Amino acid sequence: MTRGPLAGADGLMRCPWPGDDPLYVAYHDTEWGVPEYDDRALYEKLILDGFQAGLSWITILRKRDNFRRAFDDFDPAKIARYDADKVAALMNDVGIVRNRAKIEGTIGSAKAWLKIQEEGPGFSKLLWDFVGGTPKVNTFKTTTGVPASTPLSVKISKDLSARGFKFVGPTIVYAFMQAVGMVNDHLVDCHCHATCGQMKKPARRSAAPAKRAPLRQR
Repeated sequence: MTRGPLAGADGLMRCPWPGDDPLYVAYHDTEWGVPEYDDRALYEKLILDGFQAGLSWITILRKRDNFRRAFDDFDPAKIARYDADKVAALMNDVGIVRNRAKIEGTIGSAKAWLKIQEEGPGFSKLLWDFVGGTPKVNTFKTTTGVPASTPLSVKISKDLSARGFKFVGPTIVYAFMQAVGMVNDHLVDCHCHATCGQMKKPARRSAAPAKRAPLRQR
């Protein structure tokens, strides 16, 4: 189905995919497509996009705070040292997506991230050099025109895979590129299209080691 921007309750035109879910709308308006240059934050988003495979992003978004608590705020230095007991604990954590391959892939990707940080050029520079350091701005009018992957996402996927990253297929990588602003895929008539390159992400809360609250039933 061809879908163009939709007017929200506030009168603003938006890409259609967040619907009227307040959490999804806030993510669309303040995070998706805003350029991210922080090495650790980029690792977190790549991992979460890998966990999304086979699911909807809103499912991951609703569990994001749980993921941050479970995975030590996505600190690659800590994750790289996870052992079998930690993997078992994560497999029993109902607050996250319990997929052993993805959990073990997160550990492998943390080790690959650390190697890039130690040997250069750094994860952020590695990724952003693929687009010349600045976002590629697209002008799609409907979601039909937005690709699932591109030759560039294939290239990045192969590079990351060769470095030891897991769950970084071309489709996952392109979703990641959209989310972190390497490409601006807000529809051209969406109110964020013209401004997301100048926006700053809201300050994120660090995952506290507090007792996990029970999940709300969906």
